[in-house]
Amino acid sequence: MANFLLEIGLEEIPAHLVTPAIAQLERRIADFMVDERLAYGTIKAYSTPRRLAVLVADVADKAEDFEEEVKGPAKKAALDAEGNFSKAAQGFVRGQGLTTDDITFKEFNGNEYVYVTKFEAGKSALDVLAEVKQVVEAMTFATTMKWGRHTFEYVRPIRWLIALLDDEIVPFEILGVATGRTTRGHRFLGHDIEIDQATSYEAQLKTVYVEADAAERKGNILQQVEQIATEHNWKVVVDEDLLEEVNNILEYPTAFAGSFDEEYLQVPDEVLITSMKEHQRFFHIVDSEGMLLPHFISVRNGNAEHLENVIAGNEKVLVARLEDAKFFYNEDQKHPIDFYNDKLQVVSFHAKLGSVASHTRRAKVIATLLAEQIKLDAEQVTELQRAADIYKFDLMTGMVGEFDELQGIMGEKYARLFGESASVAQAIREHYMPISADGELPTSELGKVLAVADKLDSLLSFFAAGMIPSGSNDPYALRRAASGVVAILADNDWDFDLAQILGQAAEQINVATDKFGLPIEVATALQENVENVIAFLTDRVAKTLQDQGIRRDIINAVTNNAMTDTTLMLDAADAINNHHEDFNFRDGVEALTRVMRLMTKNPTTETVQPALFENDVEANLYQAVQPLSSISGLNDRMIALLALQPVIAAYFEDTMVMVEDEAVKNNRLATLQLVANEATKLANFLELDVKSK
Repeated sequence: MANFLLEIGLEEIPAHLVTPAIAQLERRIADFMVDERLAYGTIKAYSTPRRLAVLVADVADKAEDFEEEVKGPAKKAALDAEGNFSKAAQGFVRGQGLTTDDITFKEFNGNEYVYVTKFEAGKSALDVLAEVKQVVEAMTFATTMKWGRHTFEYVRPIRWLIALLDDEIVPFEILGVATGRTTRGHRFLGHDIEIDQATSYEAQLKTVYVEADAAERKGNILQQVEQIATEHNWKVVVDEDLLEEVNNILEYPTAFAGSFDEEYLQVPDEVLITSMKEHQRFFHIVDSEGMLLPHFISVRNGNAEHLENVIAGNEKVLVARLEDAKFFYNEDQKHPIDFYNDKLQVVSFHAKLGSVASHTRRAKVIATLLAEQIKLDAEQVTELQRAADIYKFDLMTGMVGEFDELQGIMGEKYARLFGESASVAQAIREHYMPISADGELPTSELGKVLAVADKLDSLLSFFAAGMIPSGSNDPYALRRAASGVVAILADNDWDFDLAQILGQAAEQINVATDKFGLPIEVATALQENVENVIAFLTDRVAKTLQDQGIRRDIINAVTNNAMTDTTLMLDAADAINNHHEDFNFRDGVEALTRVMRLMTKNPTTETVQPALFENDVEANLYQAVQPLSSISGLNDRMIALLALQPVIAAYFEDTMVMVEDEAVKNNRLATLQLVANEATKLANFLELDVKSK
């Protein structure tokens, strides 16, 4: 057994790309080893801003031999009239890298076929690993760049490569950079060194001030940070995302503490924390009661020499940021909300969609319609109207102009300072939620409504203007907006006919285009794009269910059912998923699909007339389906639908539907239409796959 080391040396990688990049490299190497039939034990990954590396332990000395029997054309097609091998046979063996001498004939399902046995001797580990070049070149990244005169794109320029099988160099070359054993130490504290053998990689890098193990480096950072906090009797707030970012921007961590003047504590905590976290990558400090203290902890990419200069420099930079924050905080309070809100009239939401102010007016229309759906009381409606009027005002404040991460947050702060109610202020902050796929959702009723309304207007307006996301292109984050709508509605179990709400909003906006700031052609396109928006939201439902591990056929059954209620789709998928292993699931679904298939071809709006029943099974099915109309819970509906199976089976056993008597035929179709209608309230059962289950 041997050990294989691969290191890709790079210019500094952006911090947010390091972790996904090393995870990808580790996965690709594992797949490569399996594909090449080269056995191994474990893979350990290493990463810093300047390197991505893997150490593959216990690599076999050669790949496993490969033998496979391949079936070709039938014997009658493989031989011509004279008994010679036909072109079909010759082409088959040529495609397998063999000759007709390798052909044998074997029986399969009563006929004889051509068979050949392919054998490939396993290559040596050194020869196999030379092909790792393909793995390196195949890496993909969210951000790439070119360098020199190369057309090749990578996360950052490749500066060196190491590929060692124990102590032997595995030769390959990428863009003129050949593999070797030389790596680079810390940019300022270290120097170039030669790795003696694969297993000494981590230890040798430590001698030149590089901690290559990201997990160990992160643990070291945490230990140093906690030690400083303990020494000062502080409580450090360790944000996991910040810790990950800090870990990915350095190779040799040394933590230190700094301070700022207490006078800056008059500025809201969120501003101070944002200044420290987002702009300086500092961990903030609180006391035992959670109150922010005028101190911070940061981590240097280097050792403790001249640390006092580093501390002084960081404090100076932070104070400059805090001075700006203090200035804007005081200046912003010199004007009322209307002063800032009026400025939104001349701020473009989008060139084709009017101003930000017109966007908020459109969202207000949708918010009012939503409020009617969830039956907000008069006081809540009044506060919602106020929130909808001003919820973007903070975009024009100096603070948000300087610290755009604080939009919504400062809106809430300033709203309270200017005398708005707590509910209105909270809604202003929450309307941005969620800000990520698994982000926090709004908790107040007003915040939920305003968040959904704001996102729905963005979706409807951009779609009407023809700016619909395609492929990976989504410059206006409409997929995130749609996912936010789906998540909020589902979290509150809000069952809305979104097509109706958007249709009503489109109608109101279209009759007052000047007020709502849309060009005529966009305003008139709102109504016709409602269906497209619903389809887009439905796609987000499918993505949500996919992420939950729901079967594809179940997803199709609830999303291909002409529903306009995203919460209902999610609940329906849960109901089906809860019962897909029930003893009667397969038979029940097959019975329902038989009905739905027939009614797809023969839909009817006729009313059932029991007097036209000619046998008991007709009456039995009619009576059995009646209770379903009063079942509200989808889980109970699923149970009831599956329970119809024996009644449906008996119906088709004893009843001919398509008889010559037109009245009897239509009555039987009407009975089956009732069953189909009740089933469709849950899902399109035609999409469910029970044959292979």
